[in-house]
Amino acid sequence: MQARSARWYGVITLLVIVAISFIDRMNIALMVTDAHFLQHFGMAAGDRASQAALSTAFMVGYGLSAFVLTPFCAALLGVRRSLLLGLILWGGVTFVSPAFDSYALLLLSRVLLGVSEGPLFGLASSYIKAYFEGHENGKPNSLVNMGTGLGLAIGMPLISSLIATLDWQGAFHVLGLINLLIGLPLVLAYIHMPQLAVYQQRPASVREMAARVRQIFSGALQTRYLLMITVLTAAYLAYLWGSVSWLPTYLKEARGFALREMGWLGSLPQYAMIIGVLISGFVIDRIPRRQVPLIFVVGSIGVAIAVLTALNVSNNYMAVLSLIVAGIFCGIQTPPLPSTVQYYAQPQNVASAMSITNGTGALVSAFMPLLMGKVMMLASAGGASPYASLSAGFAVLIGTQLLILVCGWMLWLRERAQLPDSATSPLQPRDCRR
Repeated sequence: MQARSARWYGVITLLVIVAISFIDRMNIALMVTDAHFLQHFGMAAGDRASQAALSTAFMVGYGLSAFVLTPFCAALLGVRRSLLLGLILWGGVTFVSPAFDSYALLLLSRVLLGVSEGPLFGLASSYIKAYFEGHENGKPNSLVNMGTGLGLAIGMPLISSLIATLDWQGAFHVLGLINLLIGLPLVLAYIHMPQLAVYQQRPASVREMAARVRQIFSGALQTRYLLMITVLTAAYLAYLWGSVSWLPTYLKEARGFALREMGWLGSLPQYAMIIGVLISGFVIDRIPRRQVPLIFVVGSIGVAIAVLTALNVSNNYMAVLSLIVAGIFCGIQTPPLPSTVQYYAQPQNVASAMSITNGTGALVSAFMPLLMGKVMMLASAGGASPYASLSAGFAVLIGTQLLILVCGWMLWLRERAQLPDSATSPLQPRDCRR
């Protein structure tokens, strides 16, 4: 077992890897605001559907990979080698993307990027499960998931600056090198799994491999509350991916901000998300297990009110402030998702259980940017202004929070019935199966 201090180096490494991955996955949201990029790949500035399809393509590849490949990564490669291979693949795809000369090839590159990043959160959860007990996993989960907000926060001003100073091709090249020059050395130095059979044993034959993967997957399917957590994850990712995909366009075309201003203003809700993630991580470790689902309830109400306010205020900076508040409440919802999966899943199944919730959620949420784009186009066809059409698309996001509210409330009722009233701290589950 790693020393108690050394295990945190791995958590910080995972935070950095998650941040890098989110810079990669959201760069298209900035690229589609650049006329040269659109011209190179044959997209019209007003073609919201084609632009949104690039985000959807990533999430489809990501979801399928998380769902299908993660058990193989856990059974064959392990956390360390899987992360190294993933960084090489997604860094390479990002670096060579400017060499593509058609929209179809760009779409394919987004699918490949999603495939290479898919197992990431499952692998991260396996690491945390290995080194942290159920009553102390709030903080490591909050730190790893803080990478989501950190990547988005850094990514928006970074990519907008790269586009402005280099060009869109140079931006792709720099992002690809970041993966290889920062991510790989950190994983090599700090990601090491315990010397236990459950983590170190590798199948000796194809038949044994198939049996191992089948065992991991079937065990993961029996994780308690798996369906409920999957629905929550899908709604959370639908909000996150939909808002990230269209926020730069909303700030530029609906609110009139210039490219550089749009970059740093768009990063503020992501920094706010980091604050929410940290708050939630500390709260999880200090409240009874049965109360954790209430975090979803509080977070969903806060996000819904903040987004509704942002869409209805006339002052542009008040709208940004409202989106910052939405970012805080979105961050609050983040750590309870992996924390709950890790709490109920068996150690050998946690990566696969996380991949089921995350992969399924990603597949469902993949269509949120496309749905928002379709709503925007329908509103424009009906004579709505750019402001009104973009606002109509963002209004769809409120529905995701209503779903989180309902599921969080139902999960709280079930948790309260399962655990004794005397529980004052998270307990190890007495039964990890349905």
